[in-house]
Amino acid sequence: MRSLDPSPAAPARDMQPEPGEGLRNLLGWIYLPYAWLVFIPYLGVSTILFGVVAVVICRFSPRAAFHCGTVWAWLLCRLNFTWVSVQGRKNADPKQSYIIMTNHQSQFDILALYGHWGRQFRWVMKEQLRKVPGLGWYCSAGGHVFIDRSNREKAIESLRAAKPLLDGGISVVFFPEGTRSRDGRMRELKKGGFMMALELGLPILPVSISFSRHVLPGKTLRLLPGRIRIRVQEPIDVEKYGVERREELMADVREAIASGLTPWERGE
Repeated sequence: MRSLDPSPAAPARDMQPEPGEGLRNLLGWIYLPYAWLVFIPYLGVSTILFGVVAVVICRFSPRAAFHCGTVWAWLLCRLNFTWVSVQGRKNADPKQSYIIMTNHQSQFDILALYGHWGRQFRWVMKEQLRKVPGLGWYCSAGGHVFIDRSNREKAIESLRAAKPLLDGGISVVFFPEGTRSRDGRMRELKKGGFMMALELGLPILPVSISFSRHVLPGKTLRLLPGRIRIRVQEPIDVEKYGVERREELMADVREAIASGLTPWERGE
């Protein structure tokens, strides 16, 4: 069984800045006026407008409303001069529903996936986002899954209630690290999404996101243009593991996600 624990050398590496970090910080300050005068206002207005339109469309077709989010995210990427490539899409059968699990290093992960995945999915997100104007309205109406992280039983109930949504190729997306990485390095994985995958018998689709932290580092609003790479790994059949081998399943999924990341992102 592979270990889920970070290597003993991890704390020492955490003290070292990523190569190029100083230059990116400088460019972030130069780019700041555009970010605050153009991108941020457009983000606010478009989120509310697309959210209202999506809520209306959801009354007739949640599947059609999903594309409002795709257009919204794609336009935001373009407005920030951010280009996203998706590699390995052939590993995902468009007719199969998956539990998609990906690393999380930036809020821009959401825009990159939403705007470029091109297939139906539903997010698993924290309950607090339900109150965000536009975004929360749409996600609530569109069948996205909100969980209360402070209450394990309620979180499990929310995941179970999402079962009927996963039909006809609709997948659900988890950030199994639970929160964004501060420096882009992959964190340990939490169990929630794995229990859902095992309970539903759905394959896990590992996805690796690289370089989004260069566009929007964690815990800051210093945007930069850039390129984000999404790599889709081969799906993992959870039925080969079962609940008794859950830890091994988590380790294998973590390894699959890490295989598509850079050495820095893997923590090497």
